[in-house]
Amino acid sequence: MRGPAMGRFVILRVATDLLPTVAEHSLPTLPQGEARMYEKSVELLNRGLADEMWAVHQYLYFHFHCDDQGYDLLADLFKRTAIAEMAHVEEFAERILFLGGKVEMKASHDVDDIQEVRGMLQKAMEMERAAVKDYNTFANDCSAEADAASRKIFEDLVGDEEGHADGFEVLLDQLDRLGDQFLALQSIDRTKNLAGG
Repeated sequence: MRGPAMGRFVILRVATDLLPTVAEHSLPTLPQGEARMYEKSVELLNRGLADEMWAVHQYLYFHFHCDDQGYDLLADLFKRTAIAEMAHVEEFAERILFLGGKVEMKASHDVDDIQEVRGMLQKAMEMERAAVKDYNTFANDCSAEADAASRKIFEDLVGDEEGHADGFEVLLDQLDRLGDQFLALQSIDRTKNLAGG
């Protein structure tokens, strides 16, 4: 395999190699009796994990299409965001295993077939805002279950997701103000490379 397709494969391989697998860690777990008292937390953590898996898939899909269209800066943003979401998946999985739960590695949604930049940015912003809302609720639910560590995971991720949502909103605003000039700016690195400089 050569060309852009090979590059995409390498990116995915490198991205997944950056994250140690959960199996590589010997994580402590709670005794069986204590684990049952955290069933609600495990359910919420698996819901968060499923949404993060969806985000990884959706953002990689956006990355591939932006790269294919020559929008290198957006392609890189979506790739970096997908990698950040992979780290969230790992964090959820480690906590689930510590609580004695079963990690359910299923994405909560199928990837939406969006290939137009405005639609990509809009979808990404909506996904991040939904995560902020859900994670705030999940943090409160974990607190009610006397699970401060899971609550803290959700609270910390709220900040990450707010940052992602804000970034996508800024880009949407720039696209509204600049139109085609915004898209031209996204491909400037590729143009420089093609020109040899």
